[in-house]
Amino acid sequence: MIGGNDNTSNTGAKKRHRVNSNSRLSSTAAQIVEGIPTESSHKPLPSSSSSIRRSNSRHSMHILPIAPSVSNGFNDPKTADVILRLYLDQSSPFDSDDSETQLAVDSSSEFQIYLHSSVLQRSKYFAALLSDRWKKVSGEIDYYRFNLAVPSSAGSINNHVTVLQLLYSNEISSAIDTASTALELLPVALELLFEDCVTACVRYLEAVPWTEDEERNVLSLIPLLRDEESSELLARVSPPKSDLSEEMLHGLILTAIQNHPNMAFAKAFVAKLLRDYSSRESAKRVLDKSFESSLKVVKESLEEYSSPDFRGDHNETEAIQRLNLHTAMTNGRHLLWLIERMIELKVADTAVKEWSEQSAFTADLQRAFRDDAWRNIVPGLPAVVMRCTCKLANAVAAGVILASRQVRMKLVNDWLPVLIVCKDNVTPMLTNHKSLYLELEETFLKIISTLPMYEAQELLQQCLSFSTRNVDDCPHLVSAFTTWFRRANRPLPGDQHQLS
Repeated sequence: MIGGNDNTSNTGAKKRHRVNSNSRLSSTAAQIVEGIPTESSHKPLPSSSSSIRRSNSRHSMHILPIAPSVSNGFNDPKTADVILRLYLDQSSPFDSDDSETQLAVDSSSEFQIYLHSSVLQRSKYFAALLSDRWKKVSGEIDYYRFNLAVPSSAGSINNHVTVLQLLYSNEISSAIDTASTALELLPVALELLFEDCVTACVRYLEAVPWTEDEERNVLSLIPLLRDEESSELLARVSPPKSDLSEEMLHGLILTAIQNHPNMAFAKAFVAKLLRDYSSRESAKRVLDKSFESSLKVVKESLEEYSSPDFRGDHNETEAIQRLNLHTAMTNGRHLLWLIERMIELKVADTAVKEWSEQSAFTADLQRAFRDDAWRNIVPGLPAVVMRCTCKLANAVAAGVILASRQVRMKLVNDWLPVLIVCKDNVTPMLTNHKSLYLELEETFLKIISTLPMYEAQELLQQCLSFSTRNVDDCPHLVSAFTTWFRRANRPLPGDQHQLS
């Protein structure tokens, strides 16, 4: 706020760290305020006899060095008709806790500057104050006298003097060469309602990158701007809709698994983003959406392969079949990567439930794997599909995913026949395929052990295919049946009571 005569008021400027600008005006302001001649990399302004003097205060009167003269009349007592007293408001809530900064502030707490009412009209604040009731007579010269309180923070007076100088300039944008400078001058320009300076600061901030601290300062200043002034700044930092982050994550996942030329590097980067993402629920929604999309493509491709339309040309039909298998293989790899991310983040419960409800899909897989056509086209397809199953089943068996009894039962019931077909028809079986199928056998048996005995009985009968020529080579199967029979032979509660 600005007052007339001896009336004083506090400014609402927020404390900011001063970063010296390379602009001519900022250098000049620093020389005026601090009273210390400095060297500037820019050409100095012509000199004059004008000076800024300290007002009477508890500090002793001191005449500052001659300020570099400004040809347009800034701080020229010979032509000025306004005297502005700048003083530091020691009670400001933005006082610095830094003792060195405070000493520097206290050593120069009041200044008197000579200005011109015709120039101050550019500031709507000064324009409102420039009326006859504030006019005072000083000797033979009539002056308007105003007081302006400045927060006791490093650089406050410097920033105010710089903005006052800019009232005399038609090239405001040339004085703003860093984001920190714009952020230092903008609160002062808003306080003085200096619209040209506000516009120049905002336009500069719109065009340049910000540090994290600068972004926080921008956010604190946006509420002080008009809607049309802040729209570009807000567009950079405020999402236009609540689910924009999820939309971005989903787009990154699709790009990483489908389109990026360096797929492995892109997948690793997106995996890190998902791990570090603040909202686990949002990550789950994005992964579920991607999982459903990839699973749908795999299912449709296998359905078309298993039930082809032979009405067309034989060669054309064969080409379509090959395309269906390649599509299923590619999206199967996508599914495997998505399942790994879900398990890593412990958000795979929906995927497990979905995987356990695929009776039609598993039937298509069994038909496809009994056929020999896929062997020379996508020999790795069975392993990819069964790795997806193994990852999810392991998570269930280990308690990483707490699946309901119905989900556990259906997961084994639907996928156990696919495992059996893969073992019987994928020959000669590769070593890594053998270890995969053996792991899945053990995992299915663990899940079966968690089911009611009548359900376990039905499923265990299907597991006889796990047996080998040497019984000692299938200890997991022996253990599963031993457990079941031990439970089956346990006396019922009523029978046990009668025996006792």
